[in-house]
Amino acid sequence: MVEVETNGIHRPDKTELPETEEINDSPIEQVRLTVPITDDPTLPCLTFRTWVLGVISCALLSFLNQFFVYRQNPLYISSVAAQIAVLPIGKFMAASLPNKIICIRGTKWSFSLNPGPFNMKEHVLITIFANSGSNPVYAVNIITIVKAFYHRAINPLAAFLLSLTTQMLGYGWAGVFRRFLVDSPYMWWPANLVQVSLFRALHDDETRPKGGLTRLQFFVVVFVSSFAYYIIPNYLFQSITALSFVCWIWKDSITAQQIGSGLKGLGIGSFALDWSTISSFLGSPLATPGFAVINLLAGFIIILYIMIPISYWTDSYGAKRFPIISSHVFNATGQPYDVDLVLNSSSFSFNEPAYDGYSKVHLSIFFVYAYGLSFAILAATLSHVALFHGREIWHQSKLALKDNFGDVHTRIMKKNYEVVPQWWFYTVLIVIVGLAMLACEGFGRQLQLPYWGVLFSISLALFFTLPTGVIQATTNQQPGLNVLTELIIGYMYPGRPLANVAFKTYGYISMTQALMFLSDFKLGHYMKIPPKSMFIVQLVGTVIASSAYYGTAWWLLTSVEHICDPEKLPTGSPWTCPGDDVFYNASIIWGVVGPLRMFGRLGLYSKMNYFFLVGLLAPVVVWLLSRTFPDKKWIKLINIPVILSGTGAMPPARAVNYISWFTVGIFFNFVVYKRYKSWWARHNYILSAGLDAGVAFLAILCYFTLQLKNINGPEWWGLELDDHCPLAKCPTAPGVVAEGCPVL
Repeated sequence: MVEVETNGIHRPDKTELPETEEINDSPIEQVRLTVPITDDPTLPCLTFRTWVLGVISCALLSFLNQFFVYRQNPLYISSVAAQIAVLPIGKFMAASLPNKIICIRGTKWSFSLNPGPFNMKEHVLITIFANSGSNPVYAVNIITIVKAFYHRAINPLAAFLLSLTTQMLGYGWAGVFRRFLVDSPYMWWPANLVQVSLFRALHDDETRPKGGLTRLQFFVVVFVSSFAYYIIPNYLFQSITALSFVCWIWKDSITAQQIGSGLKGLGIGSFALDWSTISSFLGSPLATPGFAVINLLAGFIIILYIMIPISYWTDSYGAKRFPIISSHVFNATGQPYDVDLVLNSSSFSFNEPAYDGYSKVHLSIFFVYAYGLSFAILAATLSHVALFHGREIWHQSKLALKDNFGDVHTRIMKKNYEVVPQWWFYTVLIVIVGLAMLACEGFGRQLQLPYWGVLFSISLALFFTLPTGVIQATTNQQPGLNVLTELIIGYMYPGRPLANVAFKTYGYISMTQALMFLSDFKLGHYMKIPPKSMFIVQLVGTVIASSAYYGTAWWLLTSVEHICDPEKLPTGSPWTCPGDDVFYNASIIWGVVGPLRMFGRLGLYSKMNYFFLVGLLAPVVVWLLSRTFPDKKWIKLINIPVILSGTGAMPPARAVNYISWFTVGIFFNFVVYKRYKSWWARHNYILSAGLDAGVAFLAILCYFTLQLKNINGPEWWGLELDDHCPLAKCPTAPGVVAEGCPVL
């Protein structure tokens, strides 16, 4: 059979499409090179070890990720850390537990404490458990802004149901579309191949190389080193989380500090000596392909060092009245916007007469363009994928709709294991939709979203899951619906902040969760895991994760005094909630005031809508260049959606996070990758997991032994989580008064 390669995706030649014949192996070359075509269906999967290690991994990652998300440098711990850490524990359990059969009274069920050697299928299921815990519960942001920012009460049961239902709605869409997005060999989910490679590496027999370390020994060394070092940036000398030398030289210059501050400015000359600063917002740079790092770097330079300075110093949109970079909202005089003045306290809704008599909402110039760029990214993603991958996606979609999948992996799965009945998915969907209605319509309608809003939001998720899933399963890109959903409900149901964020969460996150479930199903497909075992693990893992995220958030919100309020927190306290601060201000922009008064005909920033056109047309230019100069292979590596995402995590990320991330990413993915490729292939991902795990455990230890008792570190120059650039947040327009700033 003849194969051709198009944009990295291998497919059969059109004249010989395998629509009526079986494929001996996957039609995708990357899958053929990575995924084994053998299976042992006798291996035990849902064992005692799987349940114990899986539940603990899920609960622990849920707790840690929610615990860290409120901190100034939030740390995301992926399932890779658990994937590596549980292997020696699983082997130890296999070597030490007795081979005893436990019978459950009153049933025919029984299980063995030790069914034999710890195997790869158990390891995969434990990792799926951990993956449920590593994915944040987006709805917790709603609970946080209600309690810590709007200072209102919310029923604990309503808050829990919101967390649970938004995470579990995706099961319904996963059941509807798994035939297209999992069974089809043309939906190959590239990110899963990294996991497959790591599983195989960890389970291959390995002897310690002479003068070297095994992978597990290397992980332990990195973990211990990271654990020991993190006491410095986390407790003893916190200023090394952001070092801005320009501010030390020009202590009295607002402009110099705006240029040099890594936390509140452009960050030129700033850097960090802290892994959590590097990985907290952008994830590990060690796991990002080199070409993606360069695309992001190009976008970062264009946006932050060309577009923003020009707009600010030409006073576009009155930019000099506000900080150059801020996620907060302001009134016309440059003061923080008092949202209480435009909210009806009894109905918690927009007060239009009060708004007209007070002030329109103004944004920092960076925040204005952040929303404009988000419009462009949405359009550019669709345009880029249509141009560069449209033919392959259309071809693959037609094959998926015919349900005629004959590759070896699908044949093995259908031969050896029972499929999950559709009614399992539909039952979960019906129950969760009912609970979502209860959460929104019950409890005094505290969430403000009526039943039709719930139905409309999940309809959007249903509509976008298949096309977005096809894009992600073939290109590893996922267009976000967050801005689209808040834009739609902002026009349809304005003036209600909680309705806006609840609609966004039900519409955006249920689709994202569906794609996560489908991705995990595809991983199980490659690793030959029984589908029913996968379903049970995902379902239980999601319930545990939702409960743990909710419980951790509620505990911190009710136990840490002044959490999320930097003005009232004690010196050195890390509980500044940078991500929730952005979420809160977005609820004001889209929910309280609404898009009509922000980006519509009644708003100050209607010209930002031109970014939709910019995003739509920019990939066309790159596509035309690639067609005009086909011998220039580097042109196809220009990815406009990624370039436009060059500052996509700002805010809450800061310039120092990006600069440090780029430095590490370029070093490992270019210098190390090219000069020491064998070392990179063997140790790169394990290095990332070890650094994450060491930082996580030391931070938890510090919290429970010191910070919980308000012992926040030594009183000296390095204590404050600051880069000593106090003037970077100051406006430069004459006569504007801001706290701690000189009046010009």
